[in-house]
Amino acid sequence: MKLSKNKIIGLAALLAVVLVLGGSQIVYSAMQSMKRDNAPKSTQTVTGYLGGEKISLFDDGEFDKLLAGQGLKVDYRKAGSLDMMTASRTGMDYLFPSSKAAVEYGKSKKVDVSKADTVFNSPIVLYTYRNVADALCKSGLIGKDGGTYHMDMAKAAQDMLDGKSWADLGYTQGYGQFHIDSTDPAKSNSGNMYASLLATVLNDGQPAPVESINRDGDKIKRIFAKSGWMETSSEDSFSQFLTLGVGSKPMMVGYESQLLDFAANNAEAFKQIKDNVVMVYPTPTVWSSHVLVPLDEKGERLLKTLKSKPVQQLAWRKHGFRSANFLGADSISRFHVSSAAEQVTSVTELPNAQAMTTLIDLLAQVPKS
Repeated sequence: MKLSKNKIIGLAALLAVVLVLGGSQIVYSAMQSMKRDNAPKSTQTVTGYLGGEKISLFDDGEFDKLLAGQGLKVDYRKAGSLDMMTASRTGMDYLFPSSKAAVEYGKSKKVDVSKADTVFNSPIVLYTYRNVADALCKSGLIGKDGGTYHMDMAKAAQDMLDGKSWADLGYTQGYGQFHIDSTDPAKSNSGNMYASLLATVLNDGQPAPVESINRDGDKIKRIFAKSGWMETSSEDSFSQFLTLGVGSKPMMVGYESQLLDFAANNAEAFKQIKDNVVMVYPTPTVWSSHVLVPLDEKGERLLKTLKSKPVQQLAWRKHGFRSANFLGADSISRFHVSSAAEQVTSVTELPNAQAMTTLIDLLAQVPKS
């Protein structure tokens, strides 16, 4: 059938209308989709217990923005790594202690740790003052390699058990017996890691089993009794170390990340102490693995975000936590901490979970005066 000219024009006009309407619908649908994508995401608040040494990261505005991009807002209560395992978990979405040992301890206390995963790492170090470290080099307790100091932990343990004074070891300005301050090993991870190091060196350098901890328990308690009152937070202990000075705390146990964090976020204050405060790496030392324990779906979302590359890079760049994304590509020299070691080479394994629980129970008996 042959169409007339008028019919052809009419059909063409109808087709044009259909195309215009269809195109408009496509454009409208695309615009609506863009509006949905750009609409503010609903924010979930994630609440949990946090080890004090990670507070600087969790209070970082850049960290808040990274979490907000994933629809999360984080809230926390500061708690010692071991304390949080026995605290009420009502209303809590996560636990963020500072070691696998704390997680194993939590497991023994019926905490569900099935979805726990390591997020950051930091070696245990000793903090002291340069004049103290240089003085202890004279007795051979501390060695120096370039700008980095190392302490023989087996010798340190024996010197404490023998009742050696600071003066005996070369630091003539020191008052009383040589000792290393730490947090409460029955409540806080850094003190607990220090205890595991002592147990290891007293066991001829091998990770201590339950048998050797029971054998050497009195020796370990004697060493901790020298410290008297002990803080329950690594953050508080480090702050007191910086505030009170060498006369009050000549040496203390902490995390490498603490001084790196301080240097990165307190530039003016760091200038005042950078020539005096130094890190000493125990030989051997242990890695403290900061493990996130999700307690529910919100905790799982937080874990996923913490393991993302942007958060891992921020945690290293501004807060000194080592992670897989560091990989040596970004030198530790960026922090301008002269005593920091690029690589941590002398490391021992922690005692097994049963031995660590035995150690915690043992040290809960140390008098706090």
